[in-house]
Amino acid sequence: MTVETFKLPDVGEGVAEGELVRWLVEVGEAIEEDQPLAEVETDKALVDLPSPFEGTVTERHVEEGEMVPVGTVIVSVEVGGEDAAADAESDPASPDADAEADAESTPAPPTGGRVFAPPSTRRLARELGVDLARVDGSGPSGRLTDADVRAAAERADAPAPRSVDASATSVVQERDAATDEEAHRESADAATGAATAADRMESAARDRTLAAPATRRLADDLGVDLDAVPTDETRDGEAFVTPAMVRAYAERGDEAEAEAGTADPRPEPTAAPAEGPHPGDRIPYRGVRRAIGQQMERSKYTAPHATHTDEVDVTRLVETKAELDPYADEAGVSLTYLPFVMRAVTRALREFPQVNASLDEEAEEIVCHDDYNLGVATATDAGLMVPVVEDVDEKGLLDLAAETAAKVDRARDRSIAREEMQGGTFTITNVGVIGGEYATPIVNYPEVAILALGRIAERPRVVDGEVVPRHTLPLSLSVDHRVVDGAVAARFTNRVMELLRSPARLLVD
Repeated sequence: MTVETFKLPDVGEGVAEGELVRWLVEVGEAIEEDQPLAEVETDKALVDLPSPFEGTVTERHVEEGEMVPVGTVIVSVEVGGEDAAADAESDPASPDADAEADAESTPAPPTGGRVFAPPSTRRLARELGVDLARVDGSGPSGRLTDADVRAAAERADAPAPRSVDASATSVVQERDAATDEEAHRESADAATGAATAADRMESAARDRTLAAPATRRLADDLGVDLDAVPTDETRDGEAFVTPAMVRAYAERGDEAEAEAGTADPRPEPTAAPAEGPHPGDRIPYRGVRRAIGQQMERSKYTAPHATHTDEVDVTRLVETKAELDPYADEAGVSLTYLPFVMRAVTRALREFPQVNASLDEEAEEIVCHDDYNLGVATATDAGLMVPVVEDVDEKGLLDLAAETAAKVDRARDRSIAREEMQGGTFTITNVGVIGGEYATPIVNYPEVAILALGRIAERPRVVDGEVVPRHTLPLSLSVDHRVVDGAVAARFTNRVMELLRSPARLLVD
C-alpha cells in the first residue's frame, strides 16, 4: 500500500488560487477514482475536484474556507499496490472484479479516449443504456453529469419537440373559443399532473437533492438533512432545495419531521429570511464575487454609460403567449416572455449593427459582429452570472426557451462551464422578476449595450381617448456612449417595441 498526494490542479485561464468551499469526503473514507473530493471556488466558477486515485483518505491538509494556491497538496490517499491488484484478479467475487464486469458491459469509447465521469454517473448510464462515449459533458473540463446522461437517454427515446413557428401565424389569427377552452383544460390537466408528481416526490425518500453550496453550508449550520426538506422545485429532473426552504424546515423543528409527508412543500413567500449576510458580518471579497466586481468596475470606468428608458404596450404579446402555452407544454417546454424579447432584440440588432458591437481600442476600430449571441443575466448565490445563448437568429421560440432555461439552471446550481458564459454580443437582464420597473444596468464589457426588462403588469393607458387597462413592459437600454449615440439607442429601442407590440412578426422569418 502506498500513500499518494493530490494537489490543487491548474484549471487554466490565469487562475492562481481557489477557496476550498466544502469537503465531500472524510478521513478514513474509501473512495473511487473520479469521485469528487471537494468543491473549490475560483474567480471563474465553482468546480468539483475528482480524485485520480481509488483508495482510502488518510489526511485532509486544508480547512474549508481556506484559500489554496495552485500546486498545494490538499489531500492524501492510501492506494492499493501490486499485491492488492493481484488479489483482486484472483478473487472473482471481489468488488473490483464486479466493477470490471460492469465495465465490460459498457461499450468502450470508440476513440480509445478517457470518459470523465464519476462512478454514480457511470452506473446511471448502464441503467439507462447510454453510451458515455457519445455524450458531451456539461461539467467542468467536459465532465459528464447525471443530467447529461438523462438528457441523452431522453433524446434517444423522445420525438423531437414541435416548433410553433411554422403554424404560429394561424394560431395568432384564429381565436376559436372551443380550441381555447380545450387548451385551458389541457393546461389544467398538465398542472394537476405536475402537482401529483411533486407530491409523489415528497412522499418518497430522496437519495439525492440538488442545492447550491451556500444552501448546503446553511443546512449544515442548522443541522438539517437536505434530503428531508420538502420541495416542489426540480433541476434536471432532481429535487432542488433553496435557502428559504431550509430555514423554513429548520424553524418547524420536530413538527416538520412529523409532517414532512403531508405538509405543503412550498414555503410561505415571506415566512423565512433570504439567505445572505447578517448584521455585523464581514464577508471575504474574493472568488466569483471579486471577479464580478472587477468586471463591473472595468466596464463602468472604461465605458461612459447612457441609459434610454421607455414603455411598450404588450397586451397582444400576453395574449399570444397564452395561446402558445399549450403547444409549448405539449413539447415539454416552459414558454416565458424572454424568447419573444430575444427574437425582437435580434431583429433590431440586424438593423442597428453598431449596437451589436465592441470597441477595439488598440486598433481604433468599432467591430460590428455578425453573430447574435445574447447573454442572459442571472442572479445566483455567488452573484450575477451571464450564460450566453449563441446564434439566437437561427433558433425558434421553443428552442430558445429550452436552451435558455437549461443554461440559467446550470448557472444557478454552479454547474455551468466557463465557455458557456463567453462570446456574448448583447445582454438582457430582467429586473422585473424581482419587482422592479426601470434600471440603469451596467454594460457587460466589452459589449456596448444591455437591455433591462421591467415587470409586465396592467397599467392605465389612453386608447382612442379613453383610459383603459393595458399590459405594459418597461425597458431600460444602457449603452457605451463612445460607440452608440443617444439617437441610435432610441431608434433601436423603438424597433424592439414595435416588434413586441405585434408579436406575430416574431413568429415568422
